[in-house]
Amino acid sequence: MMQPTRINTVGALQGNPEPDPSTPALLRLSDTLLAHYRRGVRPVRDWRTTTTVAIDVMVYAILSVDEKNQVLTTYIWYRQHWTDEFLQWDPAHFDNITQISLPAESIWVPDILINEFVDVGKSPDVPYVYVRHHGEVQNLKPIQVVTACSLDIYNFPFDVQNCSLTFTSWLHNIHDINLSLWRQPELVKFDRSVFMNQGEWELLYVLSHFQEFSVKSSDSYAEMKFYVVIRRRPLFYTINLLLPSIFLMVMDIVGFYLPPNSGERVSFKITLLLGYSVFLIIVSDTLPATAVGTPLIGIYFVVCMALLVISLTETIFIVRLVHKQDLQPHVPSWVKHLLLERATALLCIWDRKKFSQSRTQSSDISRHVENNDSTAKLNHYGSEDPREREVAGSTRPTPASATPAEGSLLIHSILHEITTIRQFLEKRDEFRDVAREWLQVGYVLDVLLFRAYLVAVLAYTITLGTLWSVWQYA
Repeated sequence: MMQPTRINTVGALQGNPEPDPSTPALLRLSDTLLAHYRRGVRPVRDWRTTTTVAIDVMVYAILSVDEKNQVLTTYIWYRQHWTDEFLQWDPAHFDNITQISLPAESIWVPDILINEFVDVGKSPDVPYVYVRHHGEVQNLKPIQVVTACSLDIYNFPFDVQNCSLTFTSWLHNIHDINLSLWRQPELVKFDRSVFMNQGEWELLYVLSHFQEFSVKSSDSYAEMKFYVVIRRRPLFYTINLLLPSIFLMVMDIVGFYLPPNSGERVSFKITLLLGYSVFLIIVSDTLPATAVGTPLIGIYFVVCMALLVISLTETIFIVRLVHKQDLQPHVPSWVKHLLLERATALLCIWDRKKFSQSRTQSSDISRHVENNDSTAKLNHYGSEDPREREVAGSTRPTPASATPAEGSLLIHSILHEITTIRQFLEKRDEFRDVAREWLQVGYVLDVLLFRAYLVAVLAYTITLGTLWSVWQYA
């Protein structure tokens, strides 16, 4: 391989070794380097020599993440350097100048592009590059990168995104331009020295990977991939999305402690359902929207809404069960056996069973006392002694025209009225017993459905909490 020759001085090119002391050293060096420079030719003296471009990326800020359009906007500090064999000099002939800044448009610059570019960002223009005396050219510039990225929002707001920045030469194959890392991969991975760490996104690390690829068995090309791994900070979304939903679900569970035989529970559940609907309308603009999938938190809101609807339906069913009992028949025996015996033992509702037994015994005792009392009164009127009746007749006023037949009709009329009243009381007690039985069935069924609902809510909450915790600390 041919050794590169150094351009020493302008005087050396003209046959005069002595430089002109009146010309500034920087001007003489610039004129010397650019006098016969060809910026359209790759700067190697032997065409078989490969130009190696070392690149480096430092993430400065995450500007925006557009989930709908699958676009990531970042601001990076991009650095690259390569060796230009036509830009070399001896510092001793130029006042010991070891580096100089030259216009980037005046020298050859490699055509390194980012494959994921989808839009031209608002990057500041840096018109100069640094050139060292041994031919090393350093090109340092900030770039606003607008790139396409496959964003997975299923874990929102605990999502971690991995977006790649692929640097490659668009035209030159690997025999002309090769790529390498400026720094060690470990230094690039955990470098957060310039990252602005106060936004919504947190930079986890930057991975680097070099590979060769070819298109349809053509020449091979070199590419350097930088994987920018970022994580969303979920505190804002936890406070504004998850906590209000959790509070409403807790209030729905607390609403089960309202008496089932009152209509206040139904109105309370309807108010909660309307409040949750308004809450979903408010937060709909906060949730990311994509045509690919739905985030898990959206499914969580839908399931919570479904649970509220199920809770309201259960409440309406229980209230309907414990009201209008007079129009219902007796509780079937299999329902009594299943709910008032098996279910109470399964749910440990011992107070309901005692309440049922005590109320049944008290009603039987009261009915027995009433029967005995009415029978005693009838026997008293029917078996009264004639002598006592005469004595009583002497003391009580009797109608002047009263006869024994009329007295017998009066007694039968009184007995008929008493029998009617007794039948009415027995029918009322029967209705009360039916109402009491259905009320007990409603209480037991309410406790059973409440505990099933509570188990479903807890299982759903624990599952989502575990998933989000794993995603957050993975």
